[in-house]
Amino acid sequence: MKSIEKVIKETTEENKDKVNWTNAWSEKYPVLKKYQKDVDIPKYAKEIRKLLKELQETYNFNELDAMLVLKDILYHEWKDK
Repeated sequence: MKSIEKVIKETTEENKDKVNWTNAWSEKYPVLKKYQKDVDIPKYAKEIRKLLKELQETYNFNELDAMLVLKDILYHEWKDK
């Protein structure tokens, strides 16, 4: 766990965009390599965009903060199922 925390701390704005996170995580979760062919991405993207916009407008979040909050809510919903 310490190594994960170290990577997070050392990830900068400059180097975060150089990592293909989908490829990195797909080594552990192969579904990330193939879902684009099967999932109606525009359908889910539209709903996600609505939720992000609502968080921004309701709570005066910037785009990044809205994404982080929505991601955290999704994680907790999945974890607490």
